[in-house]
Amino acid sequence: MFDSLTEGTCMSEVPRGEREVLDLLGIGFGPANLALAIAVSEHNSAVDERERVRAAFLERQEAFGWHRGMLIDDATMQVSFLKDLVTMRNPASDFSFLSYLHEQGRLVDFVNHKTLFPLRVEFHDYFRWAAARVDDLVSYGVEVVAVRPVVEEGELVRFDVSTRDGTVRSARNLVVATGLVPSLPDGLTTSEHVWHSSGLLHNVDGVEEASRFVVIGAGQSAAEVTAMLHERFAEAEVCAVFSRYGYSPSDDSPFANRVFDPAAVDEFHAAPQEVRDRLLAYHANTNYSVVDLELIEDLYRRHYRETVLGRQRLRVLNTSRVAEVVETGDGARVTVESLTTGERTVLDADVVVCATGYRPGDVTALFGDAAAVFRRDDEGRPLVARDYRMLTDLEGDAAVYVQGGATEHSHGITSSLLSNNAVRSQEILDSVLRRAATSGTRAAETCATRVDQVVGVAAAAGAG
Repeated sequence: MFDSLTEGTCMSEVPRGEREVLDLLGIGFGPANLALAIAVSEHNSAVDERERVRAAFLERQEAFGWHRGMLIDDATMQVSFLKDLVTMRNPASDFSFLSYLHEQGRLVDFVNHKTLFPLRVEFHDYFRWAAARVDDLVSYGVEVVAVRPVVEEGELVRFDVSTRDGTVRSARNLVVATGLVPSLPDGLTTSEHVWHSSGLLHNVDGVEEASRFVVIGAGQSAAEVTAMLHERFAEAEVCAVFSRYGYSPSDDSPFANRVFDPAAVDEFHAAPQEVRDRLLAYHANTNYSVVDLELIEDLYRRHYRETVLGRQRLRVLNTSRVAEVVETGDGARVTVESLTTGERTVLDADVVVCATGYRPGDVTALFGDAAAVFRRDDEGRPLVARDYRMLTDLEGDAAVYVQGGATEHSHGITSSLLSNNAVRSQEILDSVLRRAATSGTRAAETCATRVDQVVGVAAAAGAG
């Protein structure tokens, strides 16, 4: 990118044999960086070769995958298909979900389906289809183990990224999108008999028969896991444990959905942190610990039907908490405590599934001691500019951008969701392009000054 800005200017300052310095290197390749890779690809196809962005992406998985452990056959998306990888920034893109459907021969069938919410397994296949079209930008099976900021003459000029295979790659801009980390109740770790919901489908095929499951959690994943286990294991009891009276419906009403609008990010980021925190609390019920109303009603129908028939396989232990989980060798003993009465119920389960959500990972962990250069707020959270750049105490043109839950406090509830994915990718790309142009102009001016100085010295020597 911008070779035209450096061609013939100060070329002697670039040592021969030095490794290539990319314009952009993405760490992680889920939907967020996939959307960015598509934006880069579309940009590069529309500009002169010397204006193209030299980009690459690293992914530790061996192939593209997105929440594969929860691709339950009948689970649907909670976001409109129009909020795919591209449509909100470029409705004419041939990377859209509709283009995918057309290529698969299902466009007419999908239109007749009259829904905005595809099957989750179908949207995952769309992601894989899109990822395959930009696979020249991606290296799979590559795990990043360390990032070293490189400072020259007091300015941050690039990052050296080390991977487990011993390779080092360099880039002026990093985009870290390593996803969320499964969250478990205090004291619990995953095992043969204790799962996080993210691993449901990876583990469930190993269970031939069971007498009881315990599902902890009150959100969409918890309800989906409960419904799936209840249906798949026709003789087993499934106990849903949560602290509320019942599953709460998600607020997907039109006005509330404005919290996911691209313009809402501008407003949120410009607000004081106290206001941001209040807005997150106000609208948590658009995403956290809430369930689609249709699924709530389905579970209630099952529960009521079993009450009538006198065989209660679906048990709801509401207004309760899990007080203790002890593995017993062939299962787990779960003690459930009622929040209202204090009464305790002991359940011997074959499997405990913790549908207890996710938490943001530490996006600075790869930097080791150098992470101290990133500025943080009073809560220890990274300070992130509107263009998703992490703010540092260093001068220079190199930058780290971040996508995902680490920006929820600064950019709003949509940060770790798909709603703003397409627009965010363009904003990051535009920032990289804009800052590179500014940097190139400064470099050209500096070089011109140095050339003038050299010419002046030579002229003075000749005159002497």
